[in-house]
Amino acid sequence: MKVRTWRVGLAVLALGAGPAFAADNSGWSYDNNVSGVAFASDCCEPSCADPTCSDDVACGDGCAAGGLFSGCGLAGPVESLSLASLMGLSDDSAIEVGGWTNIAYYNKNIPLSQNFDDLLSFDDIPDHANLAQQWFYIGKVADGSGGRDFGGRIDLIYGTDAQKTQAFGNPGAGVRGFGFYDASLDHGYYGWAIPQAYMEVANGDLSTKVGHFFTPIGYEVIPATGNFFHSHSYTMFNSEPFTHTGALSTYTGFEALTLYGGWTAGWDTGFDNLDGGSNFLGGFAANINENVTFTYLNTWGNFGWRGGKDSYSHSMVLVAKVTDKLQYIAQSDVLDATPNPNAGQRDTVGLNQYLLYAYSDIIGIGGRCEWWKDDGTSYNEITGGVNVKALSNLVFRPEIRHDWAPGADLDQTTAAIDAILTY
Repeated sequence: MKVRTWRVGLAVLALGAGPAFAADNSGWSYDNNVSGVAFASDCCEPSCADPTCSDDVACGDGCAAGGLFSGCGLAGPVESLSLASLMGLSDDSAIEVGGWTNIAYYNKNIPLSQNFDDLLSFDDIPDHANLAQQWFYIGKVADGSGGRDFGGRIDLIYGTDAQKTQAFGNPGAGVRGFGFYDASLDHGYYGWAIPQAYMEVANGDLSTKVGHFFTPIGYEVIPATGNFFHSHSYTMFNSEPFTHTGALSTYTGFEALTLYGGWTAGWDTGFDNLDGGSNFLGGFAANINENVTFTYLNTWGNFGWRGGKDSYSHSMVLVAKVTDKLQYIAQSDVLDATPNPNAGQRDTVGLNQYLLYAYSDIIGIGGRCEWWKDDGTSYNEITGGVNVKALSNLVFRPEIRHDWAPGADLDQTTAAIDAILTY
């Protein structure tokens, strides 16, 4: 589970694998990493399906280049917010700078969290309007198309999500305010995290990143900009790592096939190592045809805080464009974690399915159903929601979620809504 070791108890994301929501005829764009290891910036840029939208669009009419209230009042100054522009960077600059503000409200703890601020899910501060993610990033993609090139990236986050994305796999990170790297950067139930800090080198079809980076495992991602729903699946929070420290190479020299391979110092570590953490990280992404992509990624070895030697996990994700407006995603994860000094044996298996429909350039409709089994106890959830694009860079995501697990005496319905402003 993606919590600090001292919080492991009953109960408990991108970047994951696959575009969360992208339809050819819409202005929506959620792209977390269907064909490979993605940057958070891949899923934070407002898309524009129709840049010819008239400047005199009527208030409320919306257009592909904007949102429901584009053209109204102060919409222009808000939509023109850009950290890159404020820093004087041109549109064709190789340096990428940006960020977003994500404010969220939910009326109950999202399972497996049970108590206020217990760190057992992202959403453990109910009945508050929380600053979930205040995010900033700066980086440069290493482009090997013209020969050897160098790049790198740093991400910084403040908010209630930060403590769940810190390097809690480091030694000493079991108590708030302690631990190396960002594991000690706590501020009540808020905190700071540096989920990415890496260098990258590319040459031709081969690129390698070295440092601290997001896991490519799974479908859902940490950045709010990369997911359709505000809440996360059981699988994402409990059966997958969030970050790694190590090296990961990507090779794109084969047609319709991308290969990944590398080494990391266990799960969720930040430039440190716990209990001999050392594991392989790799797999492949295949474009089966122009509408279907399949990704398989696994970790094997010593996961550190999460499992001892010979631990194994994999995630398989199928993304299919059913129509120009409808997308189907299926994901299955398996985790077999062997005991070590900081973790006991744990076996989980999960199956997630998503249907995402681009009703218009302004409204998206989505559903998620999940079965997740943890050491013999089955948990289930079904979530429905909409994404409403108020402006080209402002999205609201209301949702209703129902969780049930007869073996854990769980039967709960939760309402949530958040807003994401990108710049």
